[in-house]
Amino acid sequence: MDYKGFLSQFSRVACVMSVNLKEEGDNRYLVEDANDAYKRTVVKSLEDFETHVPYTRYIPRAANFEDLCNSCVMNDRPVHTYFDIELYNAWMEVFLTPLSSDDPDKRMLLFSYEMNPKAEIDKLTDISSETATNVIKTCLKLRENNDFQNAMNSVIGDIRSQCGAKRCSILLTDFEKRKYSLLCEDYEDDPKQMPLSEILTEEFYQVIETWPKLMNKSNCFIISDEEDMDEAYKIAPEWTLTLKRDGIKTMVIFPLRSDNKTIGYIWAGNFDPKKTMQIKETLSLTAFILSAEIANEQNIRKMKIMSSTDLLTGVLNRNSMNNRISEDISGVKTIAKPFGIFFIDVNGLKTINDTKGHLAGDNLLKEVASMLQKLQQKNMEIYRVGGDEFMIISTELSAKRFEELNQQLIASSELPERAHFAVGSCHSDETDDIRKAMQRADARMYQHKARYYAKHPEYEWHGRPI
Repeated sequence: MDYKGFLSQFSRVACVMSVNLKEEGDNRYLVEDANDAYKRTVVKSLEDFETHVPYTRYIPRAANFEDLCNSCVMNDRPVHTYFDIELYNAWMEVFLTPLSSDDPDKRMLLFSYEMNPKAEIDKLTDISSETATNVIKTCLKLRENNDFQNAMNSVIGDIRSQCGAKRCSILLTDFEKRKYSLLCEDYEDDPKQMPLSEILTEEFYQVIETWPKLMNKSNCFIISDEEDMDEAYKIAPEWTLTLKRDGIKTMVIFPLRSDNKTIGYIWAGNFDPKKTMQIKETLSLTAFILSAEIANEQNIRKMKIMSSTDLLTGVLNRNSMNNRISEDISGVKTIAKPFGIFFIDVNGLKTINDTKGHLAGDNLLKEVASMLQKLQQKNMEIYRVGGDEFMIISTELSAKRFEELNQQLIASSELPERAHFAVGSCHSDETDDIRKAMQRADARMYQHKARYYAKHPEYEWHGRPI
């Protein structure tokens, strides 16, 4: 059949494809003909375009696209979907329409699409009533719980139930730091099942690195049969063998993307393959919503860290210390007794800044902060409270342990070839008023500092008490 006249009526990108039911691999899906708009997207010159060739001649193979083609021709029903496609860094709206065929072993379809750089909400809402109900439920769960982690734990349970899967999880990723973490999971109550937190290892990041390759710039990766499993084996053999060993026969993985970066993945395993398209529709929109929620939560955490952390040394800043003391005084969050207060002040900083430069002075501060962080233990908070001054609050600290820690700091305060500092301390056995304890520790630190400068006149003391 000549499709040229038929295709010329379409202003948007369009082509006619065939699905040969007796073929496997690339030869199963052929581009029979296309309009000029489609041709211009895949070849430099219209003369270079060939008909009756595998679609992979023009675009990378995508198992998800093949699933859509199969769904369209086997169910003899139009397919419409809208998703974020990493390959083009855009949102793609796809239309597949079944066409008549004279060959019983061949099915025909019209493939057309449009792309936009940003998501259009109206198109995202063109979903089945069941999917809409599930997604609305997810949104409500996210809003009714002020605790983000609790909300995600609840949501992932609903998603697993909606998918009819044995397990569903969300993993967060940081590809720059080559790290990942488990955000939440839910799994069927089964003695054979165990928490992923007990299974996942540092080496699992190497498995996660294969997922973009499995998706091949598409919007998800699906294993719904043995053929899909075999394709996965070509890229991630060790992981695929693990899936088979664990009895996982079906799986869908969706990336969570924000600002054109993948920030994590949501996946479901061991579901009814007959529900693949429904699950894909549900997770596609859910992933879009969860990506925004997770990215927002991450940004809030970053802002909190930036507002409470000293950017040079990485310890808590003066603002955090003031808030902590205010919480104790107001009774909002009291400092647990017994407690110890330690003031640490870097010696010789002004001379180092004047003679070797402020970079050398910064390194001196970072060296002291690093030493304090190595001492850090449970119930210990470290603050940089001034230019060269640090403070430690250590709660639930016995008098004996307090004295051991104090002596450890003093022993480290004047080591050769290391940063020098003064130490002052006070334990709650002496006074349980946090402000008085701070005053006494600060005064003792200045006494220690005065003795140091008396021994080292070569250093100028810029912080002499009035």
